[in-house]
Order: sequence, then structure tokens, then C-alpha cells
Amino acid sequence: QVQLVESGGGLVQAGGSLRLSCAASGGTFSRLSMGWFRQAPGKEREFVVRMSWGGSTYYADSVKGRFTVSRDNAKNTVYLQMNSLKPEDTAVYYCAADTTAYSSTYYYERQYEYWGQGTQVTVSS
Repeated sequence: QVQLVESGGGLVQAGGSLRLSCAASGGTFSRLSMGWFRQAPGKEREFVVRMSWGGSTYYADSVKGRFTVSRDNAKNTVYLQMNSLKPEDTAVYYCAADTTAYSSTYYYERQYEYWGQGTQVTVSS
């Protein structure tokens, strides 16, 4: 059973940066495709980015050019560097994982087998 623990959320002013981390345990991290989703108040959870263990990376249009995902297989951790933050980025950010190398449904929640508890990101204007 894979467990995911997010950290790094907080309060930041618009234009600022934050780096989220997601530490995984209980599985073979190098064979996990990792994703980030977010859920703003009153809205559905939405896809942010996916980094597959097969080497592909996909970003939501809303974060392209501002967010960067990376992973450190030696530390079993995936990171989400968020720059040029906007108030509309305010949400609970969730880390997710699955064992599929390549997927055409990477933006669907159902693609992912494992989920973290989430970390709050608040961007003030």
C-alpha cells in the first residue's frame, strides 16, 4: 500500500512562490506515476500536473509556464515548484499516484490509485 504525504503549503502573496513536496512510502517509487490535483473552495478537484514514471509530463493549461514538477527517486519524493502565484491558485493541493507508465486519461481522478491528505495553499492579492 502506497502512502503519500504532502507538505510545503502555506500563505503567500500574489506573484510569490511555493514548493510543495510529496513523500511516498510503501511502494517502488521509480515505478509510480505522480500527479498533483487541487480543489478550490466550492469547486471540483482539478488536474494540475502529471509526471509519469515512463518519462512523460503533462500540465494543465492554467499552470503551464508557472509550475514545474520534478521528482527525486532517491528520496521517494515529488516536488511542485509554483511560481508567479495568483489568487486563483488558492486551493488544497493533493498528491496522487498510480502504477501506469502511460495513460491518455491522466487528467481524471479515477486514473490514480493513491492519494495524499492534501496541503493548503493560499495566495493573497
